[in-house]
Amino acid sequence: MRILMVSPYPPVRDGIAQYAVQEVKRFRAEGHDVEVLSPGPTAAHHHLDLCGPRGVLALAKRVGGYDRVVIQYHPDVFYPVPCSAATHAATTGALLAVARRAKELEVRVHEIDYDRGPRSALDRLFWRSVDRIVLHTDVERDRFAATFGLMPGRLTVADHGESFERRTALGRAEARAVLDVPDDAFVFLCIGFVQPHKGFDRAVRAFAGLGGHDVRLDIVGSVRVEEPEYLDHAEELRRLADDIPGVTIHDGYTSDERFDEWLVASDVVVLPYRFIWSSGVLERARLYDRPVIASATGGLAEQANQWTTLVTDDAGLAAAMRDAAGERVRATPPAPWPDLPDDPTTARDLIQAEVRARAATERGSAFSMGAVGGTSRVSAGVSTVRSAPLRRVPPLSLPPTSSARPGAGALKRLVRRLTAWEVDPIVHQVNKLRAAAIETAEKTDGNQPGADSPPN
Repeated sequence: MRILMVSPYPPVRDGIAQYAVQEVKRFRAEGHDVEVLSPGPTAAHHHLDLCGPRGVLALAKRVGGYDRVVIQYHPDVFYPVPCSAATHAATTGALLAVARRAKELEVRVHEIDYDRGPRSALDRLFWRSVDRIVLHTDVERDRFAATFGLMPGRLTVADHGESFERRTALGRAEARAVLDVPDDAFVFLCIGFVQPHKGFDRAVRAFAGLGGHDVRLDIVGSVRVEEPEYLDHAEELRRLADDIPGVTIHDGYTSDERFDEWLVASDVVVLPYRFIWSSGVLERARLYDRPVIASATGGLAEQANQWTTLVTDDAGLAAAMRDAAGERVRATPPAPWPDLPDDPTTARDLIQAEVRARAATERGSAFSMGAVGGTSRVSAGVSTVRSAPLRRVPPLSLPPTSSARPGAGALKRLVRRLTAWEVDPIVHQVNKLRAAAIETAEKTDGNQPGADSPPN
C-alpha cells in the first residue's frame, strides 16, 4: 500500500515529529511504501506550508495519488493564530476537500484546543468525512465525540506508545556516568519542552526543602517555540530554580538517545502537567519501568500503570515527591528557632511566617524553603510580609466572553479575536510588571533604608 504521512518531521524539535518517525518505521516494517509530507523543510520527502486554506488546498491536490493518507493532527499545523472565523471556516473547508479526495483518510488527533475557534456544522462535517479518527485515551474519545457530534464507536483508541522503541541499551550506572550524575543521588526528572502547560515550575516548588539530602531535581529540555509567553516562562523557571537548592536546569535540545539516557538515570519521572491530552514521556518511562508522578489531567489516568502515582494538586505533588525520596528527607533535623527583632509587630509576623514554614515542611509544601539563596526563613518571612499588598492585587486578565443575552457571547468572541493583537501584549506587559514588583519587594534586603528599618 502506498501511504502518505502528513506530519512535522525531524530534525524539527517536536514530539509529534518523533511520534511520526516511529509510525513510519512501523508501516515500512509491515511492507508499505511510505512517503512523508511535512509543513516545512525537514528530512521528509515533500514540504508544504499547510497553515491556512491555501496550503491545505494544495495538500488536497496531492492526496489522490496514495492509497492511504495519515495526518498527525495538531491545530497549529493547519490553523493560523490568531484565526478569524472566516479563515477558520475556509481552512476547515479545505480539510474537507482533503477528506473527499483521499481514497482513505486517517487522522491521529494529538491535541485540540476546545476553547479556540468556532465549532460549526462545517467542522462536524469534516470530522464525519474522515474514514478513521484515532485518539489515545477514552477520555479524549468521549470529549471529542461530544464536541463534534460523533458516535464514540466511530473513534479508535490506540495505545500512545504502540510504536515506541528503546533508544539506549545503557544501564542505570552507565547512564549516570555519561550524564555526570552521582551514583548515590536520588534523581527526580522533568523532561520535555519547557512550556507553561508542562508545569515544571510546579515540580520545582514542590521540590523545595528536599535538596541537600543527596536528592536532586533535573529539568531537561528547551523552549519549543520562541514566543514571548514561552520565553518569559522559561526565564521565570530559571529564577525559581536558582532560589531552590538541588534543582538543575539542562537547557538545550535533547537527542533521542540522550532523552532515554536521562530516563534510565532517573529514580522518578515527574510530569506535573497543568493540562495535556496524553503523554509520550509517560510512555517512554514505561519502556524502562521508571516510576512516574503525574498530574491526573487529560487521559493520563488511563495511561498510568502500577508504577504511576497520580496527584490532583500542588500539595499532593509535594507529598508524593517527599514520599518518593523516603528516609533521605524524613531524617532531617528541625531547624533552630530564629532570633526575633524587638519590634512586637514585626516579631509577630515573623513568628507566624516561621510556624507556617515549619508546618509546610511537614507537609512537603512548596513553601518549606528553609534557607533560600542564602536567606534565612526569617528574612524570607520579612520579604513575604513586605510583598503581601502587591500579591493582593490579582493578575490582569481579560473579561469572559460568555453572556446570557442571545448572540452577545458570539459578538464578544469576535471582538476578542479582532483585538487580541493589540490587547494581549498589554495584558502580558502589565502582568510582567506586577511579577517584577513582587520579586523586587521580596528580594530587597530588610536592612536597607525604606524597608523595615529606618535609614541611618
